Amino acid sequence: MKTMGNQNDRFGCVYSVAEIRAIETGALSMQLDQANPGTKSLMQKAGLAAANLAIELVGNLPAKILVLAGPGNNGGDAFEVAAILASRGHAVHVVQCGNAVDYSSDALSSLRKAQSYHVQLIDAVALASLPSDWALIIDGLFGIGLKRAPEGAIAGLIRHINQLAAQNAIPLLALDVPSGLSAETGQLAGTDGIAICATHTISFIGDKPGLHTGQGQDYAGQVSVESLGIPSSLFPPAKAHLNTAESLKGILQPRKQNSHKGSYGDVIIIGGASGMVGAAILAARAAQFSGAGRIYCCIPGVGPQYDSLHPEIMFRVPEEMDFEDHHVVIGPGLGTSAAVQALLIGAIKSAKTLVVDADALNLIAADPALAQLLASRTAASVLTPHPLEAARLLQQGVAEVQADRLFAARKLAQQLNAVVVLKGSGSIICKANGDVSINTTGNPALASGGTGDVLAGVTGALLAQGCSAAEAARIAAWAHGYAADELVEQGTGPIGLTASELLPLIRKNLNWLTKG
Repeated sequence: MKTMGNQNDRFGCVYSVAEIRAIETGALSMQLDQANPGTKSLMQKAGLAAANLAIELVGNLPAKILVLAGPGNNGGDAFEVAAILASRGHAVHVVQCGNAVDYSSDALSSLRKAQSYHVQLIDAVALASLPSDWALIIDGLFGIGLKRAPEGAIAGLIRHINQLAAQNAIPLLALDVPSGLSAETGQLAGTDGIAICATHTISFIGDKPGLHTGQGQDYAGQVSVESLGIPSSLFPPAKAHLNTAESLKGILQPRKQNSHKGSYGDVIIIGGASGMVGAAILAARAAQFSGAGRIYCCIPGVGPQYDSLHPEIMFRVPEEMDFEDHHVVIGPGLGTSAAVQALLIGAIKSAKTLVVDADALNLIAADPALAQLLASRTAASVLTPHPLEAARLLQQGVAEVQADRLFAARKLAQQLNAVVVLKGSGSIICKANGDVSINTTGNPALASGGTGDVLAGVTGALLAQGCSAAEAARIAAWAHGYAADELVEQGTGPIGLTASELLPLIRKNLNWLTKG
């Protein structure tokens, strides 16, 4: 999914529903204070912005456009769009799903404007009898305030529209948020929810987290943001941002000529129990491709003496390593024996920086004393759980974690005093103070064994090169996901892409970030 903006956007800033409502309230109060006959309402501005985007999608020639108008202000936005498109010569039909007596004054005004331009008002029953040759469908059923799943006739309409758009390759533009999707969490409302599956979403006032994480990426399509001309002074400092290439430029600096392998840190990878040695080797190779000066692969028990594909990696017995001056990645294929638990305790106590992944996370989840030991660390720590591992750490179900991924990541980061990368669609990178970044790269090609081990190795290498915990996590998540995006674009995947294939492209992405 791609996010677009305009010059008035706070590009990369993401706002909660409560923050959006507060901004809107402030803007409406300012509008009342400064009212004059030529001032456009927020609804009129939203309608104009959406109409302009709609025309970009269908072109300037007259087109047949279907608009869905719900019962609230989102329906008012829909009528405003319909009126503008009709005034520009397009044939517009509106499925009216609300009762006019329940509309706000602004929404009612927009409805009357649409009627004055001879927009065809129809119901869902009439829609079924019309030809399906729409050039564009616009969803204005529900906005950010939806609390429950669409049901009854509205749910049936959404199913019909999704099927109609998919079968006929009709672009589907959602106003503010696809109807049925939570703007806050990126999940469908209700246990058996349904939502509009948009190809494009225009987000009003500010960007919303639910468009970028959880199920949001499957429903929002390409996101653009329209701030409606609201002054910057009404926007609070953002507590969440999109993790984009633009936001990462300048963190990694070009390497100086006068440098050596010691300049870029030593990374110790601890993992690879019997049957899972490949996990540790993948993490070690990822650290090598990501620029660490020296990599030690420490496998508990019996393991290989070297990596024939990458002999640069050194193999050691983990019990003989001094963690104090090293950057430690622990967990890939680690197992959960008492011996490896002792290694984890040593790493938590003394590692210069620490990346905790996979089985190391499970050990911490099972032992409150280990969790407290981790939380007491003063040096940098990064945790990289997938949703099940996060659920174990939080002692709750996976569904509860996924129901509000930002909340889960914030809770975990605060409890364990670490930067947390909650993996998944729209990975959440969260600092202990609650500041969040939502990763914008990655695709289903990463849903295969070993890709998490690669992410852990990349993160450890970036810590070794001097990045802060948050910087390392953000850069690693972006470069890892973008490597998968590039491979899919080239025709490799998403089916069957392997973790090893990511490594050369991750290296390329990290070098690209140093170029400013």
